Parts: sequence; structure tokens; C-alpha cells
Amino acid sequence: MPELPEVEAYRRLADGRALGRPIAAVRAPDSWFLKDGLTGVAARRALTGRSFESARRIGKLLLLDTDGGGPVVGLRFGMSGRLLVDGTAGVDRLLYGSDRAVGAWDRFVVRFADGGDLRVRDPRRLGGVFLDVDEQDLGPDVLGIAPSALRRALAGSRAPLKARLLDQAHLAGIGNLTADEALWRSGLSPTREAGSLSPAEHRRLHRHLVATLDDLLGRGGSHTGDLMPARASGGRCPRDGAELRRETVGGRTTWWCPAHQR
Repeated sequence: MPELPEVEAYRRLADGRALGRPIAAVRAPDSWFLKDGLTGVAARRALTGRSFESARRIGKLLLLDTDGGGPVVGLRFGMSGRLLVDGTAGVDRLLYGSDRAVGAWDRFVVRFADGGDLRVRDPRRLGGVFLDVDEQDLGPDVLGIAPSALRRALAGSRAPLKARLLDQAHLAGIGNLTADEALWRSGLSPTREAGSLSPAEHRRLHRHLVATLDDLLGRGGSHTGDLMPARASGGRCPRDGAELRRETVGGRTTWWCPAHQR
């Protein structure tokens, strides 16, 4: 699934291959994929003749700025969305997605005047395209987050720790696999109240969250964590051998070790 490591790979792909190329046409065959009242006609009118001038990322949202102060294209990738530029994919593999080239899965295509294109391919249709999305709706980007910002995001919350970490309005970028990996590494239970962490536990969570993201980015995806191979029925903790517990926390399937995560 596209989490921060995958969307950062998409950003790098767009930054390296899609900028400065005049847009000749926009194809948006799936109206469901266009969000906040956007239509295919409006997307074509807003983008045709412009170029992308920068590629940014806030959490799991990819932002493509257009030249001349034009609209900002926001791309979300849901569970199975992939970004391709001129046929090159930003990531080779998604855990819950397909790498097949099925034309019906191309939900949004920007054609460049030089003959190439940028496209969002999403088999499950859980992503979306926005114009000028309100970036203030998102919390601070978790990549490189300061300890003080992490403390503020968790302070006073009675929500389960994992649920708070997944809340993009407070912390932008933590996905399901990343949350499980970081909490497993830091020895913190996903079910305890987010506001209950001690200063030492805050520091430990911050340290492991930063290290987890660095590792996943370097390894090539959110599915490359140390806990990942054990996330199955009967799976055992790679650290202490205890049987992992499977629960639903924050609406997401969660695997954790009750022996060392407290």
C-alpha cells in the first residue's frame, strides 16, 4: 500500500521526469476519482497549456504545483495507487496492489506536448485527484519531525496510540505498516492512550519513528520492515519469540507483541 515511503518515491519520480513539460491534454475517465467537486472538464481547463514546476509531498499527499501561480494538483493513492511517468513506475511493487498495465485502471492521465504522460493507476479506486486542496487540514509532515511536534500531536489524547499516529490531521504521513513497525521497535502498545506517554517514552518513540522511516525509505517501501514477515496468524515476535497479537486499532489491522510492547 502507498505509505510515506512510496509517495516520497512518487515525488522523486515526478520531480525528476515531469517538471517543465507543457501539458497538452488531460484525461479523467473516472468521475469517482475526482474529488471535492472537480470534473474532467474543469481539470482540462485548469491544466492544459500549463507545466508542473515543482513536486512536493505532505504526508501521503503528493502535490504538483503548476507554473504562473496556477492550480496545485493533489494526488492521493489509497491502497493500490501507483504513479507512472512515461511508463516508469515510482515503485516496483505494492503490497496490496498489482503491477499489471491495465488501461481501465488509469484514473487520471496528463499528456505532455512531447508525447509522454503522467498517470495515476489505481485498481481499487481508493485514491483521488484534487485541485488546490487545503494543506492546512494536514498535521506536520512526519518525515524529520521534531520531538516537540510529536509531543504536541499526542498530548492530552485519550485515543489509542496507534489511532492517534494514523490521524493525518495531527501527524501527516504515518500509515498502517509504518505505525506497527515503529511501535514494535519502540516497545509501546498500540492500544494504550496516546496522552499517557512519559517523557522518556516520547523520546523513545520519536527516535524509533525517525529511524523506521529512514530504514523504510532506504529499503524501498513500507512493506520492508523487520516486523513484516511475522504479520500473519501464528506469527512470532522477531525480538523475543512471543506470539503476536492481532487486533483492530483505529480501524486498521494491527499486529503487536504483548510481551515487550507496554
